[in-house]
Amino acid sequence: MRELVNTAQSQAWNGDEGRHWSDHHDRWNAINEGFNEPLLTAAGIGPEDRVLDVGCGTGQTTRLAARAAARGSALGLDLSGPMLGRARLLASEQGLVNIGFDQGDAQVHPLPEADFDVAVSRFGIMFFADPAAAFGNIARALRPGGRLAFVCMADPARCEWAQVYGSVSAALPSASQASGDSAGPGMFSLADPVVVRDVLGKAGFDDIRAEAVDALGTFGQDADDAAEHLLGSGPGRHLVETLDSAGDMNGAKRLRGALRAALAPYEQTTGVRMRTGAWLVTAVRR
Repeated sequence: MRELVNTAQSQAWNGDEGRHWSDHHDRWNAINEGFNEPLLTAAGIGPEDRVLDVGCGTGQTTRLAARAAARGSALGLDLSGPMLGRARLLASEQGLVNIGFDQGDAQVHPLPEADFDVAVSRFGIMFFADPAAAFGNIARALRPGGRLAFVCMADPARCEWAQVYGSVSAALPSASQASGDSAGPGMFSLADPVVVRDVLGKAGFDDIRAEAVDALGTFGQDADDAAEHLLGSGPGRHLVETLDSAGDMNGAKRLRGALRAALAPYEQTTGVRMRTGAWLVTAVRR
């Protein structure tokens, strides 16, 4: 990884968070894969296109793009070494030869200029410290007329799992400080489509559109299983750490109980199913 400015995100995604997503890639894909079809339909990837997948993680969308661009190619870009290691292994196991992965910061990574026909991202573009720089760099990597399509988180009120975290935090006063805001890099940083249009317009994109989309994801086999999985993720660990720092010796145990109770209403025969609300954003490079 040559240049890096988003150091805080790099530390997270090359540390516990990146390893958790790599080790449990199948579970995270089960949560987010409902957005694959609308994303790829919006991207309109042709068989000879060269595709850039920004914030590709363990590479599920990159592999789908590589299959759609059968005579072209797909390049996945991500900060996380652990997740890219998993992505390369899965691509190799599936026999994909028109695919590659680079570790780098999309804000400054030296992407080849005007080299890609399409850029896509599934929830990988909300964590930029400098969104204008990142989308400007992505625009330069697209040929004139090249297409951008991505999904990003909408307002937390449209995300059932965010409501679960909120109810658990409210039930445990010593954890209330763990609920962050949407300012700066974070999963809800692009939740306002007005902000999205402003950033993309300044970065060199036209025909900017944001469509509300949502999908059900499977978070676990039952409430116990889903609670354990979520407590291993960044927001869950943050809640536990906040309780520990507040001197709440039984906080982690009570947190598990509260989380299981909040997840129970979402149990179905197919597992714990919760809805995520997002924006499907498309644009064209000038």
